[in-house]
Amino acid sequence: MKALRLLILLLLIAGAAAALWLPSRERVVGSYVTSLQGRTKGQRINAERAAKALDGVVIAPGHVFSFNKTVGSWTPDRGYVLAPVSYDGELIVDWGGGVCQTSTTLYNAALVAGLEVVERHRHTWAPSYIPPGRDAAVAQYTTDLRLRNPFPTPVRLKADIREGSIGFEIIGSQAGPLATVECEPSATVEPVAVVKYDGRLAPGQRRLITHGRPGMRVDVFRTYLRGKRAGERELLSHDMYPAMNQVVAVGIK
Repeated sequence: MKALRLLILLLLIAGAAAALWLPSRERVVGSYVTSLQGRTKGQRINAERAAKALDGVVIAPGHVFSFNKTVGSWTPDRGYVLAPVSYDGELIVDWGGGVCQTSTTLYNAALVAGLEVVERHRHTWAPSYIPPGRDAAVAQYTTDLRLRNPFPTPVRLKADIREGSIGFEIIGSQAGPLATVECEPSATVEPVAVVKYDGRLAPGQRRLITHGRPGMRVDVFRTYLRGKRAGERELLSHDMYPAMNQVVAVGIK
Protein backbone atom coordinates (compact mmCIF):
# COMPACT_ATOMS: atom_id res chain seq x y z
CA MET A 1 0.00 0.00 0.00
CA LYS A 2 2.82 2.37 0.93
CA ALA A 3 4.61 1.43 -2.28
CA LEU A 4 1.49 2.28 -4.33
CA ARG A 5 1.12 5.66 -2.65
CA LEU A 6 4.80 6.40 -3.25
CA LEU A 7 4.42 5.45 -6.93
CA ILE A 8 1.39 7.74 -7.32
CA LEU A 9 3.26 10.58 -5.61
CA LEU A 10 6.26 10.13 -7.89
CA LEU A 11 4.03 10.14 -10.97
CA LEU A 12 2.33 13.36 -9.83
CA ILE A 13 5.69 15.04 -9.25
CA ALA A 14 6.97 13.87 -12.62
CA GLY A 15 3.82 15.12 -14.35
CA ALA A 16 4.08 18.52 -12.69
CA ALA A 17 7.74 18.81 -13.67
CA ALA A 18 6.96 17.86 -17.25
CA ALA A 19 4.18 20.46 -17.41
CA LEU A 20 6.69 23.17 -16.57
CA TRP A 21 8.58 22.34 -19.74
CA LEU A 22 5.53 22.33 -21.98
CA PRO A 23 4.94 25.56 -23.99
CA SER A 24 2.08 27.65 -22.60
CA ARG A 25 -1.19 27.54 -24.52
CA GLU A 26 -1.50 30.31 -27.08
CA ARG A 27 -4.36 32.77 -26.73
CA VAL A 28 -5.73 35.66 -28.77
CA VAL A 29 -4.74 38.60 -26.60
CA GLY A 30 -6.36 41.18 -28.89
CA SER A 31 -7.82 41.46 -32.39
CA TYR A 32 -9.35 43.98 -34.78
CA VAL A 33 -10.91 43.98 -38.27
CA THR A 34 -11.53 46.79 -40.77
CA SER A 35 -13.70 46.66 -43.89
CA LEU A 36 -12.27 46.92 -47.41
CA GLN A 37 -15.63 47.93 -48.83
CA GLY A 38 -15.37 51.11 -50.89
CA ARG A 39 -11.61 50.80 -51.35
CA THR A 40 -10.11 50.73 -54.83
CA LYS A 41 -8.62 47.55 -56.27
CA GLY A 42 -5.12 49.01 -55.89
CA GLN A 43 -5.70 49.95 -52.25
CA ARG A 44 -6.89 46.42 -51.52
CA ILE A 45 -3.85 44.88 -53.20
CA ASN A 46 -1.45 47.05 -51.23
CA ALA A 47 -3.23 46.58 -47.89
CA GLU A 48 -3.27 42.81 -48.31
CA ARG A 49 0.37 42.66 -49.43
CA ALA A 50 1.50 44.61 -46.36
CA ALA A 51 -0.61 42.36 -44.11
CA LYS A 52 1.00 39.24 -45.59
CA ALA A 53 4.43 40.71 -44.81
CA LEU A 54 3.42 40.96 -41.14
CA ASP A 55 1.81 37.54 -40.82
CA GLY A 56 3.76 35.37 -38.38
CA VAL A 57 6.07 38.15 -37.12
CA VAL A 58 7.12 37.59 -33.50
CA ILE A 59 7.82 40.46 -31.10
CA ALA A 60 10.14 39.37 -28.31
CA PRO A 61 9.62 40.52 -24.71
CA GLY A 62 10.65 44.14 -24.30
CA HIS A 63 11.39 44.58 -28.01
CA VAL A 64 10.06 47.39 -30.20
CA PHE A 65 8.32 46.49 -33.47
CA SER A 66 8.62 48.88 -36.44
CA PHE A 67 5.93 48.68 -39.12
CA ASN A 68 8.09 50.29 -41.81
CA LYS A 69 11.17 48.18 -41.14
CA THR A 70 9.14 44.98 -41.03
CA VAL A 71 6.99 45.60 -44.12
CA GLY A 72 9.84 47.09 -46.18
CA SER A 73 9.56 49.35 -49.21
CA TRP A 74 6.25 49.79 -51.02
CA THR A 75 7.74 49.53 -54.49
CA PRO A 76 6.49 47.87 -57.72
CA ASP A 77 9.30 45.30 -57.65
CA ARG A 78 7.77 44.00 -54.40
CA GLY A 79 4.27 43.78 -55.86
CA TYR A 80 2.84 47.14 -54.77
CA VAL A 81 0.74 49.18 -57.19
CA LEU A 82 -0.33 52.77 -57.72
CA ALA A 83 -3.39 53.70 -55.67
CA PRO A 84 -4.99 56.75 -53.98
CA VAL A 85 -3.13 57.85 -50.85
CA SER A 86 -3.40 60.85 -48.53
CA TYR A 87 -0.28 63.00 -48.79
CA ASP A 88 0.15 66.28 -46.92
CA GLY A 89 -3.62 66.71 -46.72
CA GLU A 90 -4.30 65.93 -50.38
CA LEU A 91 -5.45 62.73 -52.07
CA ILE A 92 -2.93 61.68 -54.73
CA VAL A 93 -2.00 58.48 -56.56
CA ASP A 94 1.23 56.88 -55.38
CA TRP A 95 2.87 53.52 -54.83
CA GLY A 96 1.48 51.69 -51.82
CA GLY A 97 -1.77 53.61 -51.40
CA GLY A 98 -3.87 51.62 -48.93
CA VAL A 99 -1.00 50.45 -46.72
CA CYS A 100 -2.21 52.80 -43.99
CA GLN A 101 -5.30 50.63 -43.54
CA THR A 102 -2.99 47.75 -42.63
CA SER A 103 -1.07 49.82 -40.07
CA THR A 104 -4.35 51.17 -38.66
CA THR A 105 -5.85 47.69 -38.29
CA LEU A 106 -2.72 46.40 -36.57
CA TYR A 107 -2.63 49.46 -34.28
CA ASN A 108 -6.13 48.77 -33.01
CA ALA A 109 -5.43 45.08 -32.42
CA ALA A 110 -2.32 46.11 -30.49
CA LEU A 111 -4.33 48.52 -28.33
CA VAL A 112 -6.74 45.77 -27.32
CA ALA A 113 -3.79 43.44 -26.66
CA GLY A 114 -2.17 45.93 -24.29
CA LEU A 115 0.96 46.60 -26.33
CA GLU A 116 2.80 49.84 -25.59
CA VAL A 117 2.55 52.56 -28.24
CA VAL A 118 6.01 54.00 -28.94
CA GLU A 119 5.13 55.93 -32.11
CA ARG A 120 1.80 56.64 -33.81
CA HIS A 121 0.60 59.41 -36.14
CA ARG A 122 -2.87 60.48 -37.25
CA HIS A 123 -3.84 61.24 -40.83
CA THR A 124 -4.48 64.82 -41.89
CA TRP A 125 -8.12 63.83 -42.37
CA ALA A 126 -9.75 60.92 -40.60
CA PRO A 127 -10.09 57.92 -42.97
CA SER A 128 -13.52 56.42 -43.56
CA TYR A 129 -12.65 52.85 -42.51
CA ILE A 130 -11.97 53.62 -38.83
CA PRO A 131 -13.43 55.92 -36.13
CA PRO A 132 -11.56 59.25 -35.82
CA GLY A 133 -8.65 59.00 -33.41
CA ARG A 134 -8.01 55.31 -34.02
CA ASP A 135 -6.06 55.61 -37.28
CA ALA A 136 -2.30 55.10 -37.58
CA ALA A 137 -0.75 56.74 -40.63
CA VAL A 138 2.54 55.48 -42.09
CA ALA A 139 4.84 56.85 -44.81
CA GLN A 140 8.10 55.38 -45.98
CA TYR A 141 11.21 56.83 -44.31
CA THR A 142 9.29 59.51 -42.38
CA THR A 143 6.21 58.23 -40.51
CA ASP A 144 6.20 54.91 -38.68
CA LEU A 145 4.06 52.83 -36.32
CA ARG A 146 6.16 51.38 -33.50
CA LEU A 147 4.88 49.08 -30.76
CA ARG A 148 6.63 47.56 -27.74
CA ASN A 149 5.88 44.18 -26.22
CA PRO A 150 5.62 44.82 -22.45
CA PHE A 151 5.03 41.17 -21.55
CA PRO A 152 7.59 38.64 -20.27
CA THR A 153 6.66 36.30 -23.15
CA PRO A 154 6.69 36.78 -26.96
CA VAL A 155 3.65 37.77 -28.99
CA ARG A 156 2.95 36.81 -32.60
CA LEU A 157 1.05 38.69 -35.31
CA LYS A 158 -1.54 36.78 -37.30
CA ALA A 159 -3.08 38.38 -40.39
CA ASP A 160 -6.68 37.55 -41.34
CA ILE A 161 -7.20 38.54 -44.99
CA ARG A 162 -10.63 38.03 -46.50
CA GLU A 163 -12.45 39.23 -49.59
CA GLY A 164 -14.09 42.19 -47.88
CA SER A 165 -11.95 42.82 -44.81
CA ILE A 166 -8.51 42.78 -43.29
CA GLY A 167 -7.77 41.85 -39.67
CA PHE A 168 -5.05 41.06 -37.17
CA GLU A 169 -4.85 38.88 -34.12
CA ILE A 170 -2.17 39.31 -31.45
CA ILE A 171 -1.29 35.84 -30.21
CA GLY A 172 0.34 35.38 -26.81
CA SER A 173 0.18 33.54 -23.51
CA GLN A 174 -1.84 36.22 -21.71
CA ALA A 175 -5.61 36.01 -21.30
CA GLY A 176 -7.33 38.48 -23.58
CA PRO A 177 -8.61 40.91 -24.47
CA LEU A 178 -6.52 43.01 -22.12
CA ALA A 179 -8.06 46.41 -22.81
CA THR A 180 -10.92 48.39 -24.32
CA VAL A 181 -10.65 51.59 -26.35
CA GLU A 182 -13.05 54.55 -26.21
CA CYS A 183 -13.23 57.66 -28.41
CA GLU A 184 -14.66 60.88 -26.96
CA PRO A 185 -15.34 63.61 -29.57
CA SER A 186 -15.19 67.09 -28.08
CA ALA A 187 -15.87 69.32 -31.11
CA THR A 188 -16.99 69.14 -34.75
CA VAL A 189 -16.10 71.54 -37.57
CA GLU A 190 -18.41 71.56 -40.61
CA PRO A 191 -16.89 71.69 -44.11
CA VAL A 192 -17.17 74.76 -46.34
CA ALA A 193 -18.30 74.67 -49.98
CA VAL A 194 -15.58 76.01 -52.28
CA VAL A 195 -16.17 76.87 -55.96
CA LYS A 196 -13.37 76.63 -58.51
CA TYR A 197 -13.96 78.00 -62.00
CA ASP A 198 -12.83 75.72 -64.79
CA GLY A 199 -12.58 76.90 -68.40
CA ARG A 200 -12.67 73.32 -69.65
CA LEU A 201 -16.29 72.93 -68.51
CA ALA A 202 -19.31 74.25 -70.41
CA PRO A 203 -20.70 77.54 -69.08
CA GLY A 204 -22.66 76.86 -65.92
CA GLN A 205 -21.69 73.18 -65.84
CA ARG A 206 -20.85 71.92 -62.35
CA ARG A 207 -18.61 69.01 -61.38
CA LEU A 208 -18.09 67.74 -57.83
CA ILE A 209 -14.37 67.30 -57.09
CA THR A 210 -14.50 66.38 -53.40
CA HIS A 211 -17.54 65.64 -51.25
CA GLY A 212 -16.05 67.23 -48.15
CA ARG A 213 -15.88 65.85 -44.65
CA PRO A 214 -16.46 67.37 -41.18
CA GLY A 215 -13.46 68.05 -38.99
CA MET A 216 -13.29 66.75 -35.45
CA ARG A 217 -11.41 66.97 -32.17
CA VAL A 218 -11.32 63.66 -30.31
CA ASP A 219 -9.67 62.14 -27.24
CA VAL A 220 -8.90 58.42 -27.24
CA PHE A 221 -8.61 56.42 -24.01
CA ARG A 222 -7.58 52.87 -23.20
CA THR A 223 -8.89 51.05 -20.12
CA TYR A 224 -7.01 47.96 -18.97
CA LEU A 225 -9.10 44.93 -18.04
CA ARG A 226 -6.42 42.49 -16.84
CA GLY A 227 -2.94 42.33 -15.39
CA LYS A 228 -1.10 44.75 -13.13
CA ARG A 229 -2.78 47.77 -14.75
CA ALA A 230 -6.35 46.43 -14.49
CA GLY A 231 -8.79 49.31 -13.97
CA GLU A 232 -6.32 51.95 -15.15
CA ARG A 233 -7.51 54.39 -17.85
CA GLU A 234 -4.90 56.16 -19.96
CA LEU A 235 -5.10 58.91 -22.57
CA LEU A 236 -3.72 57.50 -25.83
CA SER A 237 -4.06 60.55 -28.06
CA HIS A 238 -5.64 63.97 -28.47
CA ASP A 239 -6.28 64.44 -32.19
CA MET A 240 -7.59 67.36 -34.21
CA TYR A 241 -8.75 66.68 -37.76
CA PRO A 242 -9.49 69.77 -39.88
CA ALA A 243 -12.60 69.85 -42.05
CA MET A 244 -12.18 68.76 -45.66
CA ASN A 245 -13.92 71.37 -47.76
CA GLN A 246 -16.39 70.42 -50.46
CA VAL A 247 -14.92 71.50 -53.81
CA VAL A 248 -17.11 72.10 -56.88
CA ALA A 249 -15.77 73.00 -60.32
CA VAL A 250 -17.99 75.37 -62.32
CA GLY A 251 -17.73 76.26 -66.02
CA ILE A 252 -17.08 79.92 -66.82
CA LYS A 253 -20.03 81.67 -68.46
